[in-house]
Amino acid sequence: MTPKDRAVHHFRAHFGKSPALVARAPGRVNLIGEHTDYNEGFVLPVAVDRAAWVAASPRPDPVAHIVAADMGKEAIFSLNPVPPREGNWADYPRGVAWALGGRGFVLSGMDAVLASDVPIGAGLSSSAAVEVAFAWTWRTLSGLSLERTELALLCQRAENEYVGVRCGVMDQMASVWGREGHAILIDCRTLEVEHVPVPPGIAIVVADTLVRRELAASEYNRRRRECEEAVRILAQHLPGIRALRDVTPEDLERFGRYLPPLLLKRARHVVHSNARVLTVVRAFRAGDLETVGAAMRQSHISLRDDYEVSSPELDTLAEAAWEVPGCYGARLTGAGFGGCIVALADKDAVDELERHLKRAYEARFGRTPTVLVCQPSGGAQAEAV
Repeated sequence: MTPKDRAVHHFRAHFGKSPALVARAPGRVNLIGEHTDYNEGFVLPVAVDRAAWVAASPRPDPVAHIVAADMGKEAIFSLNPVPPREGNWADYPRGVAWALGGRGFVLSGMDAVLASDVPIGAGLSSSAAVEVAFAWTWRTLSGLSLERTELALLCQRAENEYVGVRCGVMDQMASVWGREGHAILIDCRTLEVEHVPVPPGIAIVVADTLVRRELAASEYNRRRRECEEAVRILAQHLPGIRALRDVTPEDLERFGRYLPPLLLKRARHVVHSNARVLTVVRAFRAGDLETVGAAMRQSHISLRDDYEVSSPELDTLAEAAWEVPGCYGARLTGAGFGGCIVALADKDAVDELERHLKRAYEARFGRTPTVLVCQPSGGAQAEAV
């Protein structure tokens, strides 16, 4: 049974009626542009064909009654006011209601069922998919005048300020702006979006190390501070810059000598990563997958050596992927220290790629990585049932 069918089936079983609508919001994977978002740079995610689904109907009182079909749990909470966070799965829909209410929107009460096939903790941003699915549901049921980017920003606010997870806006932007067959170039300074066609016959393969990112939060914050300090020093020689986004590779070649060695490495990763994202966009448009793959490999090496956020597990999977004919490139995706790699491969090469990744990983670590094959998907939407 598909997650959409599960959501509708559980809704009918639980509430004794049919839902008025079903909303869908996809997960995402980032093809290239890692740790560039908080440096006001560029990222290139794709929305994937795995999504969170919400089957819902309005109710007359300002209450949300939500059932999580996959967990067998439910939550009932007021929308006026939204109660404080509880530290569980329902904080995501609660946080969305809190952020929408804080924006001044009056929300319809609703009965809802959530079902999803976005794996939790596998680097496909299951939390953003859930947030956007509920935001889109309320947008539809309540008749909210809310365009896609503002909806993504409100979902980010829910995660930052209500749930308490400090994230950028890429995940939510990819979920609302996804387009079938396309990647999404996001300018993290202006939030401008450009859809970039991914050539047909290509598969996006995500391999999960099954290592969770215990170090990621503290190291992530340290990297942000290091980037800010690099900007402070470089601004003495490049007046007017406010982020590493404003520094070109040529600038860094001229003025990098003023940075301590560690900060030079961090800046070099970010500055060249922004350039690589734009190179990949041009290469996709030209159908030049060899250039795309080379940039992905360079990105992984930079994340490993200059930004120092890789791990033996991530390196093993990326290097194994590079060995497979028909795999153009692979790199770690996400904050690092665990999680996943993403690879771009011909569809005909996917079976051998999956076998080789599992063999290499099992030989070194004695366990089997989870491998998912994805396609670029459309963004958030709702339909009447």
